[in-house]
Amino acid sequence: MEMKTMIKWKRIHALTLRIVACSLLAVLSLALVPLPAMGVVSKVAQKTGVTVHSNDKVSIDASNLEEGYVIVKYTGGKDVKIKAQVAKKDGSSYTYDINAKGNPEVIPLTEGDGKYSIGVFENVSGTKYAQAYSATLDVKLRDPLLPFLYPNQYVNFKENSSVATKAAELTKDKKEDKEKLIEIYSFVTDNLTYDTELAKTVQSGYLPDVDKVLERKKGICFDYAALMSSMLRLQGIPSQLCVGYAGTVYHAWINIYIDDAWVFRAINYDGKKWTLLDPTFVSTSNSANAVKQFIGEGNSYSQKFVY
Repeated sequence: MEMKTMIKWKRIHALTLRIVACSLLAVLSLALVPLPAMGVVSKVAQKTGVTVHSNDKVSIDASNLEEGYVIVKYTGGKDVKIKAQVAKKDGSSYTYDINAKGNPEVIPLTEGDGKYSIGVFENVSGTKYAQAYSATLDVKLRDPLLPFLYPNQYVNFKENSSVATKAAELTKDKKEDKEKLIEIYSFVTDNLTYDTELAKTVQSGYLPDVDKVLERKKGICFDYAALMSSMLRLQGIPSQLCVGYAGTVYHAWINIYIDDAWVFRAINYDGKKWTLLDPTFVSTSNSANAVKQFIGEGNSYSQKFVY
């Protein structure tokens, strides 16, 4: 291998190691998959209590199945780790940490129409869990884009929050989704700095508070992804927070539905073409060419989950 090539990949490896401590980061790509335009906009939970599955330990509010989410609440009173497992028949199985204080958690149903099983489990000891409740739900979405417009546990925003105000401010003079996308992307990459101290101490189960991230203008990769996705959804632009691997490193990236199609792992549009860029790398490395080339390969990424 030539010396220049070795130096280039050593630089890329060094930059990657700076980010490994964080479990998630945000990216986007070029491949387009057409879907029908639905004209949907971002919303918060519309109704509760219409259809509820429960026992004395767990409540699963299924009033918004057609909107693409359920609201899970643990009411068992035990101060232990609680987990929810959501699995679609012939699909993937997702595991979520649920708070033990009885606060509701919005869990997305991101695998489309079909039969889902939802189980909630209490920690017994170590890594052992006992089922507290389970339910089987038949899901028929009103719109296939809806799970990627509502807030959920991973992309947690409110329509009257500071993130909503900032997103509206950034896009107030923009009519096209492409223009809104560029404004939001530019704001996040230009204004956020990587929080190396938080990256060193972050615990499993960490969830971003997007308003606090906006206030501090500092965060780990998960924060970058959640803030950008929240702003996009608030502007009616469907976005998928995807989790998987870039090489052997655990990552997350954002897919966006724009111009009646999904755009995977691409975020920057110069008026002629999409450019593969990673918001965390870009803001951390001042858009170093070596980093752009690494994330621009695209084939380094393999998706496992989508939120």
